[in-house]
Amino acid sequence: MKTQSDQKDNSSKTKEETKKGTVQPSSDAAAGLMGLFEDSLKDIYWAEKALTKAIPKMAKNATSSELISALNNHLLETEEQIVRLQTIFDKIDQKAVAKKCDAMEGLIKEGESIMQETEPGVVRDAGIIAASQKIEHYEIATYGTLRQFAETLGLEEVATLLEQTLDEEKGADKKLTEVAVNAVNLEAAERD
Repeated sequence: MKTQSDQKDNSSKTKEETKKGTVQPSSDAAAGLMGLFEDSLKDIYWAEKALTKAIPKMAKNATSSELISALNNHLLETEEQIVRLQTIFDKIDQKAVAKKCDAMEGLIKEGESIMQETEPGVVRDAGIIAASQKIEHYEIATYGTLRQFAETLGLEEVATLLEQTLDEEKGADKKLTEVAVNAVNLEAAERD
């Protein structure tokens, strides 16, 4: 049977454990939805700029003409998305500033690892598609969230711009799936 003293010890442990898992905000932490929105814009702005360097590297290491074309087309879209993000910063009276995106940095590094760990050809192409789709899914999640934030904040023009980018990211993901399903994955499976 537990004594009152035992129950107090368990109670204080629970409070201590809760404190250990609590994240303390930084001095520049967002206090409201607009602050979170702006911070997230800075994050995806960095991510898109980083992709303008990563996508050409993936295209250079791909062998499927369809994949190379899909990557190069999306590179052009990415460059337009950067300009669109700059427009969004202007619309909310903020300077376009990039803030390092740890998630995108990790996804790009994972893509580089996949290229290093696969032989050139269809197997590497399948890996590039997998890495690219992880990136697209991250972007789809981010732009969907940003669009919803913009709508909630009453930023209708900004929401429309974000919807345009979201549609492009979904289109890029769909194109990568088509390339994988219609050619690359089948050829890579034949290697086994």
